[in-house]
Amino acid sequence: MTISEKMTALELRASIGLSGIFGLRMLGMFLILPVFAIYAETLPGGDNMSLVGFAIGAYGLTQAVLQIPFGWLSDRYGRKPVIYVGLLIFALGSFVAALAPNIYIVIVGRVLQGAGAISAAVIAMTADLTREGQRAKAMAMIGSTIGLSFAVSMVAGPWLGRLIGVPGIFALTGVLALMGLWVMAKVVPTPPYMATAPGRGLADFWAVLKDPQLARLNWGIFALHAVLMALFIVIPFKLRAAGLPVAEHWHIYLPVMLGSFVLMLPPVMQSRDPIRARCWFVVAVTLLLLGHLALPWLTSNLWLLSLFLLVFFAPFNALEAMLPTLTTRLAPPQIKGTAIGLYSTIQFMGTFLGAAGGGFLYQHGGDNAVLVLDIALLLIWLILAWGMRVPPLRT
Repeated sequence: MTISEKMTALELRASIGLSGIFGLRMLGMFLILPVFAIYAETLPGGDNMSLVGFAIGAYGLTQAVLQIPFGWLSDRYGRKPVIYVGLLIFALGSFVAALAPNIYIVIVGRVLQGAGAISAAVIAMTADLTREGQRAKAMAMIGSTIGLSFAVSMVAGPWLGRLIGVPGIFALTGVLALMGLWVMAKVVPTPPYMATAPGRGLADFWAVLKDPQLARLNWGIFALHAVLMALFIVIPFKLRAAGLPVAEHWHIYLPVMLGSFVLMLPPVMQSRDPIRARCWFVVAVTLLLLGHLALPWLTSNLWLLSLFLLVFFAPFNALEAMLPTLTTRLAPPQIKGTAIGLYSTIQFMGTFLGAAGGGFLYQHGGDNAVLVLDIALLLIWLILAWGMRVPPLRT
């Protein structure tokens, strides 16, 4: 049977709806990044930068802990019920953070936000509702949503901070999560699912954990997000040192993001072919590594820093789309949610450890120490990527 070159109406509707829901979740993580540290100074306990860092990272930590249980539950009881519960928990955490009188309650709110760990269920549901030949497009939409959420956050965060304050930003993310419930109910189709057999949870987990090809992809998503979070401890200071005021950083981020979306399309669109997919994958990781090796010599020039960010985000967005696509192609259908659960757990652990480790290294060794961490992660990834196997599409 020949795979159609176009998405069906159902596939397109599902991809748009699920990308929107995923985007709402990522906005919850990204929107506060450019404004929270300054806002925290006004809160009791907010002068402790360790607590401020933990408040930012707590979201990723609870996401990491709960992705596997949520993924397994979505295999067991269906995707939609799990996503509904996760959105409600996320909304609750947003409102708790909005009303927080001190840094400690903000941490509680961020922990609750992260506890709505629906990423695995959303990605698995995307795989349920798309054919393999069209799945790369659906994952590209999700990957683009992540990049767009980051770009929007860099621009909108400071503006919203002035307009409604950081508590208002938290409240807004809660409202958007509640809107996500409507999108899930009215826009996203309900997929068929095959519940796993009772008592299979641990066996499924070990089957996923021991698979060498899935392990390569899991290291990839860990490294990708650890590098992102660590890098953006360094980049704002480099832009400021190059003469760009913090309020104008969006002048760099916005065109870089738009350009990176265009450049990511060829590798994503060609990832249906196993040979081309593997080739593009290795090229993307290599570009990330080479960019980091060059970064120490780009510090004083805004144009060169902009070029570095373009070289970073084009492969970043391509890999963000390709990694979950390849994971769903490799994972057996009956444990797809468990596989994506482990994948998402490792992704958010990379987010947490990249931010925490990057902050620690920056404090004690400066930006070059952070770059050494990123280069080590990317070098290991490149070595692993050479041995990866890209399975052919099932028709």
